[in-house]
Order: sequence, then C-alpha cells, then structure tokens
Amino acid sequence: MAELVNQQTITRLAAFAGILLVMALWELLAPRRAQAMARPARWPSNLGIAMLDALLTRLLFPITTVGVAIFADNHGLGLLRLLGAPAWVNIACSVVVLDLAIYAQHVVFHSIPALWRLHRMHHTDPELDVTSGARFHPLEILISVALKMGLIVLLGVDAVAVVVFEVLLNATAMFNHGNVRMPGWLDRLARCIVVTPDMHRVHHSIEPSETDSNFGFNLPWWDYAFRTYRAAPAAGHAQMVIGQPMFRGAGEQRLDRLLTQPFRRHAT
Repeated sequence: MAELVNQQTITRLAAFAGILLVMALWELLAPRRAQAMARPARWPSNLGIAMLDALLTRLLFPITTVGVAIFADNHGLGLLRLLGAPAWVNIACSVVVLDLAIYAQHVVFHSIPALWRLHRMHHTDPELDVTSGARFHPLEILISVALKMGLIVLLGVDAVAVVVFEVLLNATAMFNHGNVRMPGWLDRLARCIVVTPDMHRVHHSIEPSETDSNFGFNLPWWDYAFRTYRAAPAAGHAQMVIGQPMFRGAGEQRLDRLLTQPFRRHAT
C-alpha cells in the first residue's frame, strides 16, 4: 500500500507542476483577458494555500484516498465489489460518479451559508488564472477529502480509479481556471466532454445569477442535465467582473487574509 500511495503522490505532484507550467506559458502567449492585478500580488498566496492544503491533508488524513480504497478492497467493501464489476467498469463508473459527487458538493457549498463562507474564498480572487484552480480554504479541502473517502468506501472504488480521478480533477481545475484563449469552434467542441475556461469563467462572475451556474470542474454533463448551465456571461468575457464585492484589494490577497476571510464579513 505504501508504494502505491507514494506513486500517487509523485504522480499528482508531477502532473500539478507540468500542467501549471504549460498553462502559465499559454496564459503568457494567448491571454483571454487583460488582468488589472499582477501575478506577484496573487500567485504567492494562491500557491501557498495549495501547499498548506496538501500539508494539512497529509497530516490529518495520513492514509490518503488511495489508502482508503486499498482498505475497502482488502475488506471487500463497496457496492461495485458486491456487484462483481470488472476492473475497467469499476474505474469508468468510479470516475463518473466521483465527478458527479464533486458537482453536487459544489452546489451544496454555494447553497448553505456556513459552507459558502468557506468556499467564498475561492471566489474572492479578483482575477482568474491557473493558480485560482488551487485556491481553496483548508477547511473546505478537509471536508471535501472526508466526503470523498466515505464515497470511496461506499462505492468500493478501485485504487487505480482514485489516482486517475485525482489527477484528472487537479488537471482540469487548473485548465478551466486558466486565463487562456481558445478558438470558438474548439471551445464549443470541447464543452461536449470537458469544462472549458470560457465555460467555467462564468461561474466566477460577480453577478450572483452567474456565480450560481456552471458548477462542474471536470465533466460538463451535470450542468447540462441539472439546468445549471450558462453559455456565457451577460457582459461578455472581456468586460465581465470577476470575484465578489468584498475582499477585492491587493492586501486581501495575502495568505493570512485569505485564511481569515470566512470569519470576516468585510475587508478591514
């Protein structure tokens, strides 16, 4: 088990670093929007909170999601194992169901005030780029990991499926938060199978009706099926305002200020 857990950690770190580099270069070469707040005011805190999230998760959940999957396998736990599903069916079903669970969790975090205050920190980034995809409050991450572990046991998710899903989720989160330009025809085609940057950017609008749309991180199908899809922001991608009405100053992008945002109503 230790070897597979270590392989997962190395794979996720390599994927994170590689996609971060690719997306950062893409943003430099073909940006979608002009950004008023420079990277040095935002990137250190966004990347710093990602590292803090990873550290706390490893400390509080030392067995990791892969370890939970191996534990469930060793004890014959989970619906897919009870049904005798072959490995490829387990992997395919697990990735889809886990993605649906992340969509549902995202909707819930927007719907319950106490949870929204945690998730709101992700939305108070006044710009949107590849690092925004890693900007989540540690308490939200810990809740998400706990829920994910429970679902892994309930379903009997294969350990390989967990690795595939985690890498896909991290990769697509960085991709669809990217400040990158895609040809219109390619964006429309890609939206059939993955959440694109133009699709997810709508979700970061300052307009509440647009914030409460396009909840998907990886697969776009749930927004289509549950009528939470919005094709584009009313003001257009170039003119739309990103973020929330509060916590918009450069000082609020410091790491310590991000961590206390859920417990404050206003910038101070």
